[in-house]
Amino acid sequence: MASALPAIRHVAATSSKSALGGYIYVQCHVKPGASKQREGVVSVSDDVIEICVSAQARDGEANKAVREVFSSILKCPKSDVEVIRGMKSRDKTVAICGIDMQGDEQKCISGIRAQLESASQ
Repeated sequence: MASALPAIRHVAATSSKSALGGYIYVQCHVKPGASKQREGVVSVSDDVIEICVSAQARDGEANKAVREVFSSILKCPKSDVEVIRGMKSRDKTVAICGIDMQGDEQKCISGIRAQLESASQ
């Protein structure tokens, strides 16, 4: 499960049609089928964000639930959150667009990490 990439990182937009500030990529380990009370961020480490969702891992239900968890915590539209890697795996990469970097990438990433940590159970 350990990866060489940080759990939260900024990726610059590759075209003019992409998100203006680029994307925030979040490495996640998802535990589907959890009780509704446990749904949300379980832990935040340097290389992965652990998330529990009550949805089952079938027909994209868990992926949709992951999008809803991030949308709720980061207060952004669900349309700005997308699972881009690991569609049928517990290890996923989630891309979030529409986050204003305000010129300071590290400060923005630290802010997102703080939001995820404060939401963890």
